Formats: sequence, C-alpha cells, structure tokens
Amino acid sequence: MDTIYAPATAPGRAGIAVIRISGAQASAALKLMALVPPPRQATLSAFVDPDSGEELDRGLVLWFPGPRSFTGEDVAELHGHGGGAVIAALLSALDRLSGCRLAEPGEFTRRAFQNGRMDLTQAEGLADLIAAETEAQRRQAQRQMDGALGRLYEGWRADLIASLAHLEAEIDFPDEDLPGGLLARQRLRLEALAGEISAHLDDGHRGELLREGCHMVILGAPNVGKSSLLNSLARRDAAIVSSHAGTTRDIVEVHLNLGGYPVVLADTAGLRDSSDAVEAEGVRRAQERGAQADLKIVLYDCAETPIPDAEVLALLGDDGILVANKTDRAATPPTQGLPISTKTGAGLGELLGRLGSEAGQKMGDGGSSGLTRARHRQGLEGCRDALLRAFDEKDEELAAEDVRLAARHLGRITGRVDVEDILDVVFSDFCIGK
Repeated sequence: MDTIYAPATAPGRAGIAVIRISGAQASAALKLMALVPPPRQATLSAFVDPDSGEELDRGLVLWFPGPRSFTGEDVAELHGHGGGAVIAALLSALDRLSGCRLAEPGEFTRRAFQNGRMDLTQAEGLADLIAAETEAQRRQAQRQMDGALGRLYEGWRADLIASLAHLEAEIDFPDEDLPGGLLARQRLRLEALAGEISAHLDDGHRGELLREGCHMVILGAPNVGKSSLLNSLARRDAAIVSSHAGTTRDIVEVHLNLGGYPVVLADTAGLRDSSDAVEAEGVRRAQERGAQADLKIVLYDCAETPIPDAEVLALLGDDGILVANKTDRAATPPTQGLPISTKTGAGLGELLGRLGSEAGQKMGDGGSSGLTRARHRQGLEGCRDALLRAFDEKDEELAAEDVRLAARHLGRITGRVDVEDILDVVFSDFCIGK
C-alpha cells in the first residue's frame, strides 16, 4: 500500500501548516527530510530537500509509530510555516520520494477505519465535527466521534448474535439435552429488541435536523415584507427588496445560528395567481418549499389587512407561526400573530427567540446518541423489520435467517460486515488531509 501525504490544514496564508504522512515509507521519508524524534514528542528540526539538501523550512516534527496512531500506520507530521511557497516546496519534495503519493479526500480516515481505529459511525462523526458550525452540532458530532452511537448499535448486534447462536443450537442439535423453550425465549428477546429499535427510530428526525439544519420558510402574499424579514434576520441584504409586487421569483436561502442550532431560512415568491409564467413558477416553488419545510413563518401586512384572511390562516398548518408585519404603519395593534416591524426592528427579538425555541424543540439538546444520517435510519429499519418477521415466523430455520439478516443490517451501519459498496459514499465528503 502506498504511503500517502497531504496538508492537514486549510489552504491559504497562515502562521502554521501541518503536512501529514502515513504508511510504511513514513519513517524513510522523515529520515530524508528531517530528524526522527522520539515517538509523540514534538522536536524542532530543519526540513530539507532530499535531492539537493537545501533547507526548505524549519519547524516541529512529530512521529507516531503504528499501530498507536490516527491511521494505525506509521504517521509523521511536519508543522511548518503556512506560506504557499513553503507548503508547495515540501509537497514537491515528498512527491519525488519513492512509494509516496498525495492522499485522496478522506483517505487518512478511511485507513483508520480499515485498520480498526474507528468504526464507520465514528468516521462520520469526525466528518460532522469538521463541518460543525453551531455548538449543538459540535456536541452531537463529538459524541458520535467518541463512539456512543457505534457502541449502542454494536451492543444490539451482540444481543442478536447471542440469540442467533441459541436458535442455531436448537436447529443443529435437536437430539441434544438442551433447555426447553429456547425458541420461545428468543422470540421474547427479539420482540424487546425490536421495541428498543423502534423507539430509537421514533425521534422526529432530530439528529438529521441538527446535522443538516432546520428548514424554515417565509410565506405570504406579495409585498407583506418577506424579503425585508429575511434581510433583518440575516443582518445583511440577502434578498432584493422592492415596492414592486412579484420581485422575488426564486427561493433565497440564508443560514442562521439560533441559540446554537443551525437553521436554513428561505424567502419565497409572494403567493398569488399570476399570468406571468416566471412568477407562476416562483409561486409553485414557494408552495413546494412550504410543504417540505420543518417550520413555516406566515407573514401578513397588518396595516393593510388588520385581520388575516382565510387564505393566510390556511398556510399555517399544524405548526406554523403567524407574524403581523408593518406594525409601525398600523392604525391599531394586530389581534392575531406575533407583531413586528421590519422597518423599525420592533418585535424582531421576540421572533428570533421564538424561532430559536422552535428549532431547539425540533432538534433536541443533543444530549443523547441520536440518528444523524439516512444511512443509519435505513439500516435500523431493515433490522427492525427482519426482527418482526423472525418474531412471527413459525419455522425455526427461517426465523434464524431473519435474525442473521437483522444482525447484518446493524453491522453495515458500523462497518463490521459487507460495506465495500458504501465506503466511497461515506468518505467522499472529507477534505484532503483528513
């Protein structure tokens, strides 16, 4: 297997840049370019060109002999200065060494998985930790990277394997003096485990929402202030604001951090009948986004319409938030909806607080090991369905086969069995150097 190398820090000018090397030739590469320090001890060293002997930089070098390293292989790290020319010179020197090549995205983490240093859920947790933009996302990713989710699933898988062993013993050794009622007892265990998995699945998609962001959409008629509200909440001019009705034709999105929770807020076209084909398409997209959103913010102009009409109220659905805009121009305070003015800023603090509270309720506090990816959910649903079939199955051999299939579904989540076809998908989102 090739020895791989790559910058482990982001590109651009910086005080420090880290270049990571992993593989059987890591020690040889280090000897040609720098000092080989004691394991896990930072040591100052010159970094030299292996061909000319020219000093390219001077910095810290770290040496992690396998298997006690991130990848499980021999790993070296060069901590040099972060200038583009320095990094290019060091990478060029490594490229000329026999058996060394630039790493592909996620290849360091993939080798860590293949060498048993982490399971697939931990690798996904690491990717989420790198991508985390809010505190709640960081906490969830940290727990997953620490192995909480993998331990839960592997515990369930161990229970299934134990049940399978008992079932197969009764099938393979019918004449032996085995304890009576084995199949009945295993069916009770399988029913209990299926219940645990069902409860785990019934989480309102909190983990996925927290990872991807809670999608909120602003809906309403033209000129009620939807784009102004988006700009006010985003604190920048993300959408064009105009007195001309129908200005917004497409979806405009901004990403917000509301109390540590990630939110994707969308402005949409004003809802009305239109003969203009482009505006009509915008209205269709607005309605579609409203149907898909986790939360709808329904806006109306309380200066123009003191009481919201039936069409506005119909947009709310079961969990929408009614907002009365333009209170600065209203003759009387609105009787329905949260009163705000995007012009003066009145009520926006209260609206932000309400949105943050709604996001927190939908995503939870991240205090437990929840599902974070559709891949996990599909595997658990397959496991639960196989268990339910096994529980109802009268034939012992067919029941055992369903238990074996259920265990395989769990093993595919953590990467214990039959996962070659999903590895490229799991690691494709990683950056080079991780």
